[in-house]
Amino acid sequence: MKLRVGTFNVENLLTRHRFSSGERSDTAPAMSLFHFPRVDERDAVERSLAVALEDDKRQMTALALAEAKADLWMLQEVDSLASLQAFFANYVHRIADHRYGHFTLLDGNDRRNIDIGFAARRDLLAPQRVSVRSHKDLSFAAAGVHDRDLAALGIGPDGKVFARDCLHVELDFGDRSLSLFGCHFKSMNNGRDDGRVATLPVRRAEARAVKGLIKQRFGEGWREANWIVLGDLNAYRYGLGPLAERIDEGESGIEPLLDNFAIDPMETLPAHERWTHFRRYWSEAREQLVETHMPLDHILLSPALAAANPHPALQMIRLGLPYRVPLDPREPDRSMARLATSADRYPRVGWDRPKASDHCPLTIDLTLPRT
Repeated sequence: MKLRVGTFNVENLLTRHRFSSGERSDTAPAMSLFHFPRVDERDAVERSLAVALEDDKRQMTALALAEAKADLWMLQEVDSLASLQAFFANYVHRIADHRYGHFTLLDGNDRRNIDIGFAARRDLLAPQRVSVRSHKDLSFAAAGVHDRDLAALGIGPDGKVFARDCLHVELDFGDRSLSLFGCHFKSMNNGRDDGRVATLPVRRAEARAVKGLIKQRFGEGWREANWIVLGDLNAYRYGLGPLAERIDEGESGIEPLLDNFAIDPMETLPAHERWTHFRRYWSEAREQLVETHMPLDHILLSPALAAANPHPALQMIRLGLPYRVPLDPREPDRSMARLATSADRYPRVGWDRPKASDHCPLTIDLTLPRT
């Protein structure tokens, strides 16, 4: 049995025009140019602007999903089940070859209420053969992952281990099964030089907790079972600088999942293709611009799945990324003149926005062995 499995951080698929506190990053630039004497007037204008921007963006998000043609999707940063269903009905299904169903989204722990969603081809299996479980209430103590590094951050053993959730989806195909552990690990606090290091203990605890859940689910047979850990893990050991220079960023936080446990098929790709996100920012500490292509999104396979798929086909859909992102990290010319005229994006993609997302979808083609 062959399956194409995908993960995609769709970047703030919302039913709200703003988060509960602060402005949306895509509406804030235009709103900053105008003065509104009344709060209600400002709110009305922001709503109108958000709707227009969202329509442009979601057409591109849908194009990326349609191009990827995955059978199963684990999606991050989704506001609600209603927004997930409306997005597929009104955007994805208007252009995609597949029709999706089995939509699942359970409220997690994210303070902005952006959660993990699941979708699968409607004709893939019957609804009663899909079971879902949330692990959002799992504590550090219950998972057995609380340590001194967490305590030093002021995080107690009774705190919730997952910054969002670990969405556990079981698929029963009769003579074979597949377990998906969808995750969106603690962010690196974008814009802070020390954010990656400061949040590392939390991601490490999340990785250890997912490993424990898999061993709890399958016992001594975890190596022979069909399972995948996938999602935006906000972690990477090696980034790519200009000219695709390989940069060792030190501990990633997801080592517990990779050390004699899961297999990362991205390691089979050429180094310059191992990325799903691009970051360009001003570093106050270095007093310079920093550019990095990084693999934040992962599909990690069980030993059994990896053995059955020694040469898996991975695909990153990059045409929905903004023009400011160099699609080939090896390219020496990163000038605006070259990037803005490269003509290798979806129609109407902009320099910074609109765009499909700040991540690109990652898919893998797998042969699913019998259980």
